[in-house]
Amino acid sequence: MKVQLTDRFCAHAKSAKPQTDYFDQTVPGLALRVTSKGTKAWTFLYGTPRRRLTLGRYPSLSLAGARTAAIETREGRTAGSVSALAEVYIKSVRGLRSAREIERRLRKDVLPVIGHIPIRELHRRDVTRVIDAKSAPIAARRALDDFRAMVRWAVARGDLDHNPIDGMRKPPGSKPRTRVLSDEEIRVLWSRLEQLSEAIQQIIKLCLITGQRLGEVTGMSTDEIDLARKVWNIPASRSKNGHPHLVPLSAFALEIINHTNPQSGFGVKRVDVSKTIHRMQEKIGIAHWTAMISVEQPLPRWQNLAFLQ
Repeated sequence: MKVQLTDRFCAHAKSAKPQTDYFDQTVPGLALRVTSKGTKAWTFLYGTPRRRLTLGRYPSLSLAGARTAAIETREGRTAGSVSALAEVYIKSVRGLRSAREIERRLRKDVLPVIGHIPIRELHRRDVTRVIDAKSAPIAARRALDDFRAMVRWAVARGDLDHNPIDGMRKPPGSKPRTRVLSDEEIRVLWSRLEQLSEAIQQIIKLCLITGQRLGEVTGMSTDEIDLARKVWNIPASRSKNGHPHLVPLSAFALEIINHTNPQSGFGVKRVDVSKTIHRMQEKIGIAHWTAMISVEQPLPRWQNLAFLQ
């Protein structure tokens, strides 16, 4: 409902429902969200398509402060919350190839945990909460990397006077995996691929043939393939270790690539292939495996089709 928000109204606002939004008549889109348990937070609806942003908690963020934060967010400035900062930062990285992944990780791993915190009140313990919420070490490290890059960007442009998380240690990395498919498991897997969609078939085949991770293969594009030299140039922005990677391509790999002609990927998300693999291993009785390879391992010896037949 729309009301003329005042300091007195905000202090005494209640909700008989699980939550009620009291929209401000002064700043369109700004609302005081009150829950039946008495929690109060400022939200802001803006943009096209409409997006809801949490600006901060009341009374830590006053009515005047919330109005200022909403106006600055609408104008593309970031004196508001971590969520407001993220909205502007996401726009700034849209030219990067990894922009979609950066946005996905921020929205999934960071903003639900600390998006409501005003950026000038940000503390290391807040970032620790983000890290602790991730059970997978790799996901925790990437969440910290994304957040650190965003904060450094905010400092460089003057939204923050200093970097409150500078010097924070990264969470420990994951232990290397030792599980590999046996020759017989590869034969069984290969024989069952025809049950899957054409795109997922080719993706799994290329993972086996080239020894590259699922994310690298699903993101493959023709401008990364050098047919003359028979190599695949994986840019640093797409490699797990952040360094460019050169992958030799066998005749069999080139045959699949030429047949598929991935202009900008295979049109299949990595997560969808992972789910397919999970369902598949249950059906064919192969113990848990995933499409990845250690950088210490040599290229797989099943690049020759005869080995699979």
